[in-house]
Amino acid sequence: MRRVLIGSAVFSLMLLASASAKAQVSFGVQIGEPPAPRAYRVPAQPRGEFVWVEGYWYPQGNHYRWRDGYWARPPLPGAYWVQPYYYGGRYVEGYWESGRGRRWDRDRHDWRAEQYQRYGSDYRR
Repeated sequence: MRRVLIGSAVFSLMLLASASAKAQVSFGVQIGEPPAPRAYRVPAQPRGEFVWVEGYWYPQGNHYRWRDGYWARPPLPGAYWVQPYYYGGRYVEGYWESGRGRRWDRDRHDWRAEQYQRYGSDYRR
């Protein structure tokens, strides 16, 4: 009888230890909603296959930074840009949507960066 009690106690401790090992602790920092969009001049379209991506605020550390709009080549035929947005206390970053899935802003082909590489500091917005 004593062995049964010790065995069940050990089994209970093992179950309790495994349940606490799966526990997760997480926290987030909220900086509130981003400011209103800025006004800016849209440069001429470089070529027909480029689409305009509106400027937007994105979180960096404990504040927001502004990203000017830019001309970009969609990563896939038929892809369209979904603007970043703030919803329910969370920032959702922008992405390219297509029938083959999503690609995020960090994967974009940025025309402005291409121009800086090609022409250096002589390129003007």
